[in-house]
Amino acid sequence: MDYSLSATHSILSLHLSSPSKLKYLDFNLAAPFALKFPDRRLRRPLLLLARAGFSHCEPSRSSSGFNTPLQLRSSVGKFLNSVFQNQRNLFQVFVAEELKLLADDRNGAVSRMFLSSASDEACLHRRIAQLKEHDCQIAVQDVMYMLMLYKFSEIRVPLVPKLSRCIYNGRLEIVPSKDWELESIHSLEILQMVREHVAAVIGLKANSSVTDSWATTEIQRLQIGRLYANSIMYGYFVKSASNRLFLEQCLSVSHQNVPLSCRTSLQFPEPLLHGQTDRLFSHISNTQSIPSSRGSSKPSSKHENLKCYMMNFDAAALRICAKLRSREAANLMEMHSGALFGDGTEEDEVILTSFSSLKRLILEAVAFGSFLWETEEYVNSVFKLKDNQ
Repeated sequence: MDYSLSATHSILSLHLSSPSKLKYLDFNLAAPFALKFPDRRLRRPLLLLARAGFSHCEPSRSSSGFNTPLQLRSSVGKFLNSVFQNQRNLFQVFVAEELKLLADDRNGAVSRMFLSSASDEACLHRRIAQLKEHDCQIAVQDVMYMLMLYKFSEIRVPLVPKLSRCIYNGRLEIVPSKDWELESIHSLEILQMVREHVAAVIGLKANSSVTDSWATTEIQRLQIGRLYANSIMYGYFVKSASNRLFLEQCLSVSHQNVPLSCRTSLQFPEPLLHGQTDRLFSHISNTQSIPSSRGSSKPSSKHENLKCYMMNFDAAALRICAKLRSREAANLMEMHSGALFGDGTEEDEVILTSFSSLKRLILEAVAFGSFLWETEEYVNSVFKLKDNQ
């Protein structure tokens, strides 16, 4: 069985019950990730524009920040952007401090709302709490985006700017490719799965020659956006599943090391005693909806293969791992994808590009999904994020 293709089809089936608002997500189960080229009879002639100068697709830096698709909206985000550029060594310290301040501001407004519930000012404090919740959500999304940029900067990979800045003479070209850097964040096991995903998406084998990589093809702008958004979900899903497997293995090892007479309650190894147990049980406690099989609450083998583990997920386990857990993460994914692809003349615009540039976009999207999971996990430990219903 082709695990990569089967897993990809399984992932997207999760969203049928709660479709995303992302216009770039295409949940067509017939071929959810397959690259569909427009019918030659329907193709529009490519618009050739004579432009001079260096490529604006190359990363740039100015006083206002980096050349990223999404612009920061809050004062907190702009402050952290300044710290990121000028005092990078203090960036993580300031992030933790700002998250704590945001949590205190929101909690304070909610507390005042409840304390004044019986007074004449109840309506006023309720409105203040609502505004504070809205402002804090915008600010925390900016914090999450800055954390994502920080993670990409650690591997020396700038995010691709708005797609329109990378199209010249009707051709999309993204240089440098940064493939090695984008692949370096994954373990060997996950890297193989990512390469299979890239091959399935763009139709280019992992061991293709340089000539094949730089061969050109035509694709619609909207279709690239869908591939990018779906690949973010793939990266998020794999990260979530690998963490789930790790936690189940830790539970299995811990339980096996405890004498039978002492197994009155679950025992946790040291790494799980610092905030991970609550999230673990929120993921695997519903044993009625998850049958006793791999991918469920049944302890996993210590050396179980991640790909096989994922392939044995049932529908309930798939929903848990593939769904974006927070509303803030869903908003961030939607806004980033929209900013990257949504400023073109027409969404059905046909673009000439190379397989190398498509690979760069897909690898970035998978890394974005993986970093999004990690960022969401960290931020939620300080600032309680809203559940993504």
